[in-house]
Amino acid sequence: MSFAATRLAAVKPSASAWVSQAAKAARARGEDVIDLGLGEPDFDTPSHIIDAAHAAAKAGETRYPPTDGTARLKAAVVAKFATENGLTYAANQVIVSNGAKQVIFNAMMATLEAGDEVILPAPYFGQYKDIVLILGGVPVAVPCPAEDGFRLTAQRLRGAITKNTRWVSLNLPSNPAGAVYSDDDLVNLGAVMADHPRVLALSDEIYEHILFDGRKFKSFAAACPDLNDRILTVNGVSKAYAMTGWRIGYGAGHPDLISAMTKVQSQISSGACAIAQAAAAAALEGPQDEVRRFSNAFEARRNLVVAKVAQIDGLTLNAPGGAFYAFIGCDALIGAKTPDGTIIENDADVTAWLLKAGGIAAVPGSAYELSPFFRISTAASEAVLAKAMDRIAAAVGMLDRGPETGAIT
Repeated sequence: MSFAATRLAAVKPSASAWVSQAAKAARARGEDVIDLGLGEPDFDTPSHIIDAAHAAAKAGETRYPPTDGTARLKAAVVAKFATENGLTYAANQVIVSNGAKQVIFNAMMATLEAGDEVILPAPYFGQYKDIVLILGGVPVAVPCPAEDGFRLTAQRLRGAITKNTRWVSLNLPSNPAGAVYSDDDLVNLGAVMADHPRVLALSDEIYEHILFDGRKFKSFAAACPDLNDRILTVNGVSKAYAMTGWRIGYGAGHPDLISAMTKVQSQISSGACAIAQAAAAAALEGPQDEVRRFSNAFEARRNLVVAKVAQIDGLTLNAPGGAFYAFIGCDALIGAKTPDGTIIENDADVTAWLLKAGGIAAVPGSAYELSPFFRISTAASEAVLAKAMDRIAAAVGMLDRGPETGAIT
């Protein structure tokens, strides 16, 4: 007997979660594995946020919250957008959910009809595709190669839009490549969208505060104010405040869209945990020193990984402009042989080899619809990352890539 609905047939489990589980299983067997698969800050949640949650629980904030979010947290979100992004929203334009992923699910469920297309610049976070598939939509992957900085260009967007396009999904900066869009990039994308009034834009800005090299963040809605009625801005506290387990995300957009999303949420989960919402409000309202400290640490780790990859013959890396991942090119390893004669045929084979020979858990680029690459999370200490990169170098050095590459045979 099959219990799963047919619509789940094309949906795959999260690649990063699967890799992390595989790493845990290997450790349970006594294997020495460094898990660089899961995108989760390794810092503790700042103490003032934990204190706020404790105070809320002690004060009796333990009952059902409003479906779309508590008044305090929604006010904090409105103030955050105004102060940090130059965006003006009213309370009825904000929804609070169980993580940013639920915000996205709510939006797609509220708007997609069967056959509607969602443009996904590849490489992209795999759950975007799976959410679209579950809801009867059609994910349209648009390859964004390394030479374009893994960014969606106006020309590629124009070529991808059809009469069935309903959404364009952006991730600023992006998972897995850390791609950062300039103000002009965003304006040019907005100009294309202006010619297609049915098309909505989802701007996932969860990594907003993790930017490197002195970059300043610009929200898509701020870059393209004429499109604000068609832009859903998604954010949350998970990454910037090391609050992944608190499960609080939020979205802001047209009040009719937010109303429809709230209707969806009311039938799935109702409101997000009241205590976690109090903690999230404290995060947004309180001191931001820890956010800056986290970002500086992630930049130092990025620099370490970039330098290490540059020393490994056979691997390439566009220095990420933000987020905490490295999307490492491994084209030169395709066709290589392992010591036992196994041919490396794709990036999934590369990650399998890194796990076997180096004890490194990484995610293949195919999980993000762009190969041959693999993603590692840089949300680990510099000591761990240095050790991991040395293991990757050793594992790559064991491969036979033929005499023309200069590799040892």
